[in-house]
Amino acid sequence: MTEQRHSALGLHPIAFDADEAPVELLKRRQIVRRTQFTALILLLLLSAGAARTVLSRIANAQALGASSTEQARQYVKTTQARRAAAGQTLALPGTLQGFVQSPIAARASGYLKRWTRDIGSKVEKGELLAEIETPEIDQQLSQALAARDQAAASLQLASSTLARWEDLRKKDVVSQQDLDERRSAVAQSKAFLAAAEANVQRLRQLEDFKRVLAPFAGVITRRNVDVGDLIDSTRALFMLSQTDPLRVYVNVPQAYAQLVKPGQPVLVTQTELRGRRFPGQLVRTAAAIDSATRTMQLEVALPNHDGVLLPGSYVKVELSLAASQSLLAPTNTLLFRAAGTMVAVVDANGRVTLRRVTVGRNYGVDFEVLDGIAETDRLVLNPPDWLADGQTVVLSPGKDGL
Repeated sequence: MTEQRHSALGLHPIAFDADEAPVELLKRRQIVRRTQFTALILLLLLSAGAARTVLSRIANAQALGASSTEQARQYVKTTQARRAAAGQTLALPGTLQGFVQSPIAARASGYLKRWTRDIGSKVEKGELLAEIETPEIDQQLSQALAARDQAAASLQLASSTLARWEDLRKKDVVSQQDLDERRSAVAQSKAFLAAAEANVQRLRQLEDFKRVLAPFAGVITRRNVDVGDLIDSTRALFMLSQTDPLRVYVNVPQAYAQLVKPGQPVLVTQTELRGRRFPGQLVRTAAAIDSATRTMQLEVALPNHDGVLLPGSYVKVELSLAASQSLLAPTNTLLFRAAGTMVAVVDANGRVTLRRVTVGRNYGVDFEVLDGIAETDRLVLNPPDWLADGQTVVLSPGKDGL
């Protein structure tokens, strides 16, 4: 290799001079060492990078395996059935009615002369509501009075005739048969007079019905007639309602019929009267289930001293039911399968068993369990559709878990 070539490569030729040979050789050895040191550092860096990559992949593989194992485990929350600590409150719709509510009709027929009370009027018992003109009844009464007087005159004549014939019979002037006929005539005249008197009394009573009176204290809720209307016994003039107390009739479903008894307190609320609750009392039940509706009718007595509640209003009646001895479980534990209504029960080993249950009353959040589970069984909350019998699950820690 020429000197020019060495110069181009940056290498110094080995000097053949005795004085310069050791210096050039030392320089070349230093260059070789530096090159080897640099290569060693690069090799170490590459080895470290390769080791880091391998370790990172091993860690990722382990994390992936742990994650897959964790995701493969099915976590569930559980709860337990419990005994009802207190009775449930049953809310039913109802309609207010007057404690006594009656249409007021006239017994006498005629024309309405005047009315003295209108709708909304509070009346007392015996107060005049209307007057009726009854020309036909007046004429009939006059005729009945005349017939009574005629019967009385006939009785007087028959009685005097009988007295004379009795005197003649004592003298044996007339026969006993004639005397008996006169006595019969007197009896007939007395009967005619009694019938005439009864007819007079009947017509006088009809005359009294010309004045329509309130049969009880209450409020006029309807007026169906006006002055001059033709009145007969089939037409109601007024509707009278007693508003204190009021009645409420409600129909309780058959499932709750055994839990209500006369004497129970109730609370009545009305949407328009927010914040107000009216206490009442269950006074009687029908003691029978209506086969058409499968309900039992209840009657509630409701005081209304201030008159705030109005007859005919729609209200809600809250009944406090006696506590049931059956178990209560949350409704979000139910599974509806082809085999029926079921719940998922988890044992101590986390194994799932699907059990069929008999559902009683449904209270919304909870339902009544009649048969199928015990109080110590753990029930899966919000069971998924894929949950199967014999499957293993893990209980989630928490309030509703372990």
